[in-house]
Amino acid sequence: MKAFRLEELEAERAVNDGAYLRFLHERNMSAGLYALDAGAVDRQQPHAQDEVYFVVSGRGSITVGVETTQVARGSVVYVPAGVSHRFHHISEDLRVLVVFSPPES
Repeated sequence: MKAFRLEELEAERAVNDGAYLRFLHERNMSAGLYALDAGAVDRQQPHAQDEVYFVVSGRGSITVGVETTQVARGSVVYVPAGVSHRFHHISEDLRVLVVFSPPES
């Protein structure tokens, strides 16, 4: 079993001074914590894997392909592999759990 505490992941991400911390990489999936502060610009590109975002905290919008929706704590968004997507209009610091399948390289 592998178990993680969000506050420890957030601390590790902050120490490494990055927006993304991959904390799990297994044969069929990987997971990470993605952080975007209020007003930040999300510069990610489409991924080769399907992914699921679970918003742990914060508030903003996400556009996936041509569809846009608002997200906040508890939101879950599926993004198919290869589809353009980005968070924007981030009004409260976003902390997002990201699950990739198959695992990101």
